[in-house]
Amino acid sequence: MNKLESNVAGATHATARDGAVTQALSLYRVELTGYCYRMLGSAFEAEDAVQETSMRAWRGFDQFEQRASMRSWLYRIATNVCLSMVSARQRRARPMDLGPAWSADSAIGAALDESTWIEPIPDAIALPLHADPVEQLVARESIRLAFITALQVLPARQRAVLILCDVLHWQAHEVADLLGTTEVSVQSALQRARATLDAKRPKHGTEEQRPALRNATERALLDRYVDAFTRFDIDQLVSLLHEDATLSMPPYALWLQGTEEIRRWWHGPGAKCAGSRVVRVAANGSPAIAQYRPSESGGYAPFAIHVLDIVGDRIVAQNSFLDTARLFPLFGLPARP
Repeated sequence: MNKLESNVAGATHATARDGAVTQALSLYRVELTGYCYRMLGSAFEAEDAVQETSMRAWRGFDQFEQRASMRSWLYRIATNVCLSMVSARQRRARPMDLGPAWSADSAIGAALDESTWIEPIPDAIALPLHADPVEQLVARESIRLAFITALQVLPARQRAVLILCDVLHWQAHEVADLLGTTEVSVQSALQRARATLDAKRPKHGTEEQRPALRNATERALLDRYVDAFTRFDIDQLVSLLHEDATLSMPPYALWLQGTEEIRRWWHGPGAKCAGSRVVRVAANGSPAIAQYRPSESGGYAPFAIHVLDIVGDRIVAQNSFLDTARLFPLFGLPARP
């Protein structure tokens, strides 16, 4: 082969490689983002992990062995990226994980670094749109904040095993091959991970509803929440809460528990939220809104993304994320309502 033929062959190979990688990344980007979010607890870190996965896929395509599917190969890369990222930092949490509940009279304190917190994620970048209904249900349930928080307690490799087996329904031998371990080791890690999550499961004394009924209940409850919040009807807001409900406001460590403390908060520091405007958003497979609070300079300014944890027909957690400079652009929200 002369130099010209070699160059043509090389260009043809590069074009084929570029096409294969581009198509695969386009096809699997959303599910990879959801996987990385479950591993890392941050939408921003998940997007970084998928970007790093893409770069490694481009660089390593010549070493890709056709014995594995392109999807499996990308998941192997993404898993290694996430394991490295997890090992380099502390686990993310919610305010309720950092200490006992505060009083409504407490000063809010200083904002903690964003790396402290579990962060919300838009459904659009984490949930495949064209999955079948059962897969969509599993995907939605597995990005809810309570589940993401519980996952962060697991050692990183257990976390990967549980997500791959119980969320994505990989076979144990496939996970063993991906992680470079044995099937017995995978089964053992899966059992330990399930036991840990069972122990962390919140107990609010209500039975799990069928998905269709739960979705209808959540939509109706969100309607009532939006109505009460925009009218700033504190009595109505509190009536929607479970008696042990929590209110938290990352990036601040303050959190409240119980309807009376939350009522006091809304009548106290929270009173500045009166007159807010809200926009419904899709976050963490859960009912959610974006809040624009009245600004002292006039008009309205971004204030929070509220993600609601619901059990039965009551709100058990109002998670208000206040890092609007990062979160509103992530959700595609404008600076003004």
